[in-house]
Amino acid sequence: MKHKCNIFFKMLLLTPAIFIAILILLMYISGPINDRVVADFVKELKKKPLPDNTVIVEENAIADRICGNGDGVQYCGALLLKSDLSLEELKEYYLSQFNDNEDYNIVEYKTIDESYLEERSAFHFNAEKEDNYYILYAWSNYDSIFTYLDWRGIN
Repeated sequence: MKHKCNIFFKMLLLTPAIFIAILILLMYISGPINDRVVADFVKELKKKPLPDNTVIVEENAIADRICGNGDGVQYCGALLLKSDLSLEELKEYYLSQFNDNEDYNIVEYKTIDESYLEERSAFHFNAEKEDNYYILYAWSNYDSIFTYLDWRGIN
């Protein structure tokens, strides 16, 4: 009887330790998994055909807490475009490409101030700001356990 009690108490003590170890492991692997999801997100963004006289200068992707209060990460993909088209023409073009999806936007790179860039850390580009540069970005949530276990979304 005493031997069975010892095994029971050992299991009782080990169960929380095993649970915590599994949780830490999931948190450790969630970062790379989320990075892969957002990289695929940018690939999808790049699959949209470019309008005439437009090229991709840089691309960027980030999985981070973009909005909210620590309830997981969101995914943001951004392309820095160089185009001879106006902002209005680009908006009209991409409106047709994204079928009225509100999760995308296009903005002028030259008018973005640094506080805007800091708020949306995915928009950090190495290129200098120029008149004919635009940022096409899209962001989304992805419902997965890894979304909620990523350290970037918890802080």
